[in-house]
Amino acid sequence: MLRPRLWTPMATRLLGRYVRLLCRASSQIPAACLPPSAAGLAHGQRTSEKSIIKRRLWAKDMSKDMPRRTQLVERVEKAAVPEDILRAWEQHGGNGDQAACTLLAWTKKMQNTQGGFQRQHVKDSRLQDVMDTINRQITTVWNGSLVSVLRALWEIGIPSTEPVLASVQTEVLWRIRRLSFKHLAFLVEWGSSRKAQQDAAIVTASVKQLELRWTEISDAKTVIGLIFKGQYLSPVLQDRLEDKALELAEFFSAQEIRKVLASSAALGRRPVPLLRAMSYYLLQRPSIEFTTPLILDVAYAYGKLSFHQVQVFQRMASELMPRVPQLSSGDVTRFAKSMGYLRWLHIPLFEAFAEHYLEHSEKYSDLQLCNMLLTFARLNFQPSKGDEFYAKVHPLLENFLSDLEPFLRTDVAWCLCVLQQARPHYLKPLLQQEHADKLSVGSPVRVENYRLKLLHLAATLHLENPESSPPLVDHLPVPASTSPLSALQISLREALDTLVDNRKEMLRTGVGTVYGWTIEGEMVVDRDNKPIDLSQLRAPHLPDGGGKHALREGARRIAFVAWEFPNFVSKSKGLLGRFTMMRRHLQLSGFIVVEVPYYEWLELKTQHQKLAYLKDKMGKAVAEDMAK
Repeated sequence: MLRPRLWTPMATRLLGRYVRLLCRASSQIPAACLPPSAAGLAHGQRTSEKSIIKRRLWAKDMSKDMPRRTQLVERVEKAAVPEDILRAWEQHGGNGDQAACTLLAWTKKMQNTQGGFQRQHVKDSRLQDVMDTINRQITTVWNGSLVSVLRALWEIGIPSTEPVLASVQTEVLWRIRRLSFKHLAFLVEWGSSRKAQQDAAIVTASVKQLELRWTEISDAKTVIGLIFKGQYLSPVLQDRLEDKALELAEFFSAQEIRKVLASSAALGRRPVPLLRAMSYYLLQRPSIEFTTPLILDVAYAYGKLSFHQVQVFQRMASELMPRVPQLSSGDVTRFAKSMGYLRWLHIPLFEAFAEHYLEHSEKYSDLQLCNMLLTFARLNFQPSKGDEFYAKVHPLLENFLSDLEPFLRTDVAWCLCVLQQARPHYLKPLLQQEHADKLSVGSPVRVENYRLKLLHLAATLHLENPESSPPLVDHLPVPASTSPLSALQISLREALDTLVDNRKEMLRTGVGTVYGWTIEGEMVVDRDNKPIDLSQLRAPHLPDGGGKHALREGARRIAFVAWEFPNFVSKSKGLLGRFTMMRRHLQLSGFIVVEVPYYEWLELKTQHQKLAYLKDKMGKAVAEDMAK
């Protein structure tokens, strides 16, 4: 009797023969006629054998299509110059896919060794034979090679009339659904700048496929490449790519974060969750990855998108501080301008910028100096070496200020007014009718903005240089404010009405002055700080001049101004330059200015608290004025 360990293999072979007999007879004998166990075994074995046969046939077919190590391939890999590649093709030849690989290798070698392509290179008969082979056997070219060949033909400069390019373009369109996600991304990235109709059709078809298959994306590099070409994508796909980038953000390098932020800025898209994630992971990067170009690009992106992330600003400032002496004038003004848009002032860094100008002023162009002045004025930054700084600035302004185009010239003069560096001869030519007419071109918002700036220039000349000032110009009408009132303005005006018991003759609200500034509330008080009738009093700050009676002795004119959150330097209680100049002008015109900042007003919950607050602020403002 056979032992079990010997009997088992024999039984297995007998059972296998029995099952194969059953498989042959299965077409005539239904499985239901067999015993249940035998029928199930026969069905499972038949299915298994079919799957094995299919896999073997598939592998056999694939082995036929797989590129083999031929002499052509070996010589192409060892080629030192493009000529070696063409000579190898001439001697060995090959099929369509081998021709595609040969063309790609030749293109790469030409770029690395000769830097480009010339007409005589493209006309080489051997290269023409390579492209003819691709054209004839286009169906044998693998997908990856096909996409790369299309790019190579674009780079070589093959005209759209050539058969090989038309054949490749057509084949790409036919296979568009079978291309991988990366191949589609490459087509969008490489072909987005192409203008030919067929190329545009390929990009459009690729974008549609990406929209359908966006879930297939799994690597950060593909996401970055597509986001970088976002202007050619639909808004829906851009949203999905941003969601994907949010998922993969932790794997991004500092340079990839830089590309995402730069792309968002270029497209004007402000995906706040993605920007926050990019900021978080950027802060985790070591100092060696915080290169100067990265810092400048990130600062520009944040400025363009008005995205505030103070921790990132502080990190960039600390990384940039030691490098300031090595920065170019363009780097200094670019970073400073970005920080100006963000209303963020890092005093030590800006002091270093001013010092950089003092040491390298000859390297600054006129436009760069203008940008620096614009930024300093916006942030109300005064260098500690102000006298030395402006001693170098003014001689240069004397030379080029009058040559600037009208809008920039007005901006620079306005900034000098903010910084209290405006000289009368800078301002007087800008207040002539001829110059005002030059500023009346553009959108209504822009025209109104520059009209206000001219009023500010006139106010500076009239209030700060009265000995050299003509009367305020009549050809500059005071524009009516069209912007909607904020919650702070509405609440403050309501409280002021209550303060004077709704007596209209005691209060003016929303006062537009001839100086270009709007006052939330105007009030005249007597010696005891009690409101008095102001309707008949002279008001030189009003366009119509007010009433006929002079301000009585001991009476004081009070202006209430509301400071909103955007009026302040970021993370500071210091006003921006524009509003500092407003306060100065109102004080010089005879007002006692009562300032109502948003961070104090928001703490007042009841009407009683608001009235008590206003009375207290009035009392303190009058006392300070009397002390002066």
